[in-house]
Amino acid sequence: MLNSLKTYKVDSLSAMRMPRLAVRLIVAASAASLMTSAWATETYPRALQGAVDNGVKVVRTFPAASGLTGWVLSEGGHYSLVFTTADKKSLLLGTLIGENGENLSAHYAEKYIPKPDLAALLPDLEKSAYVVEGTTKDPKSVIYVFVDANCPFCHFTWQALQPYEKAGLQVRWILVATLGPTSMPKAIEVMAASDKTAAFRKMENNHGKSWSPTQQSSETANPTIAANIRKNGELMEKFGIDGTPGVVWKDKQGKLNVKGGMPRLSEIPSITGLPEQKISDPALERFR
Repeated sequence: MLNSLKTYKVDSLSAMRMPRLAVRLIVAASAASLMTSAWATETYPRALQGAVDNGVKVVRTFPAASGLTGWVLSEGGHYSLVFTTADKKSLLLGTLIGENGENLSAHYAEKYIPKPDLAALLPDLEKSAYVVEGTTKDPKSVIYVFVDANCPFCHFTWQALQPYEKAGLQVRWILVATLGPTSMPKAIEVMAASDKTAAFRKMENNHGKSWSPTQQSSETANPTIAANIRKNGELMEKFGIDGTPGVVWKDKQGKLNVKGGMPRLSEIPSITGLPEQKISDPALERFR
């Protein structure tokens, strides 16, 4: 997904994992409707109680517009906002828009959703399993990018960063497996290679072409590598990145920044801290 450049903002978190959470809430509410009071005592509105019983955590509540009650929910390290009506009988999912068109959900997310301590995550980022590409000796700049082998926007990001790698950038590509059954074996194939950088470049150069898994790229044959790739996915979630690519970098003031989605070409100089490089690939024109 193409998103605007930002330092880490929690306003984007209000929609994170909403489809999955919506399904959980609907399923849980349906299950709850079959239960009698003899089976369970409702602490929360019935529409929420089933989800809470199934592991969704209520972080806090707050008064919202039009008599609604806002709920900050947490699941799998992600936060979401939902709203209940004044009578507590109906649950609202999605973006809440005010009468003047303002995004109330973004406002509430900024105010009520806990902000992660990105600096505390830096050691985990530096110790993650990644592939180094670009300038390896005395790089002018270092960035981290979470990528999935099957992600087309990851491929475009890789293409866009190639000129910057030649200009002194080092990219640490952190492979995750989130986009289908072949994501894990493709990631394993790269991380198990004797030359990980060459294997990663081969994967990107062959992006979109047919690929045949081998026994050597299975999780069974590489349990440790597979576990590290799963840890990469968990780390991506801790950074609040809800899909690949996800870019993490330090600015000139040393502040850690996060961007989810394919950067626009005009944003890459500020991300890398390098002068703008010429990019003539026609496939990237739409990202200007």
